[in-house]
Amino acid sequence: MSILLNKETKVICQGITGKAGSYYTKDCLDFGTHFVGGVNPKKAGSSIFSIPIFSSAKEAKKETDCNTSLLFVPAPFAKDAILDAIEAELDLIVAITEGIPIHDMVEIKAALKGSSTRLIGPNCPGLIAPSQNCKVGIMPSHIHRKGNIGIISRSGTLLFEAALQVSKAGLGQSTCVGIGGDPIQGSSFIDMLELFEKDEETEAILLVGEIGGSSEEQAAAWIAQNSSKPIFAYIAGKHAPKGRRMGHAGAMISKNNTGLASTKIEALKKSGATLIEDPGLIGKTISQFFSKDL
Repeated sequence: MSILLNKETKVICQGITGKAGSYYTKDCLDFGTHFVGGVNPKKAGSSIFSIPIFSSAKEAKKETDCNTSLLFVPAPFAKDAILDAIEAELDLIVAITEGIPIHDMVEIKAALKGSSTRLIGPNCPGLIAPSQNCKVGIMPSHIHRKGNIGIISRSGTLLFEAALQVSKAGLGQSTCVGIGGDPIQGSSFIDMLELFEKDEETEAILLVGEIGGSSEEQAAAWIAQNSSKPIFAYIAGKHAPKGRRMGHAGAMISKNNTGLASTKIEALKKSGATLIEDPGLIGKTISQFFSKDL
């Protein structure tokens, strides 16, 4: 089985009529994702791709029994849209939106604590379960194939590269999850590691991290105490300068030397994970590991 997504997942798109929302809804539909509605208060009552549009996530939930939202609402309005989905008691929100203010994310995190809703993102590529023909995100479908490697990444680009290499190695993925690179995330590495640990389809896990924050070190501590599956890891940013943001809002080495790639790499090595030094060797390293097991 996959984590978070399956063939029965009922998806809505908040922001479905925007340029990005409509494009990626169609892309997900073509992959096989089961969309049951969209949300745009100004266009409620109409439809797109034969999908009905509702005024709110709460209305969509009532009419379709949806359980997942793909969110493309612009950053200034994203907080209200996410809170709407939380109030609708959806199981999962995948926020692709970039640039949501930190103070808005603080409020969203507080709302999540009192709910059963899980948030992936923001500023993320989403997730895909190849064996279930279900994608709630923006990743190119053709690079993925059914397999047994679970992938978690802060970087969307590196998630795509890792998935492509794993596919070319003939292993494929159980689920790929891009958790996003913002300082405040809806879900962490540990959240995904816990799900992959319980997933029977996932035989090994690849963690793709980067500089900034301490989530990789926290994940390493969890791995050391809890993981029963092989863990591979790649950390980007070994040569990044201090005090300069590199790509993601959360990807920065502080001037007091926190967030260094070297400390993350050392923590993951101590946890028992297999560290991959070169991103071009991701597929080869994992493939060689499984070849030794045969």
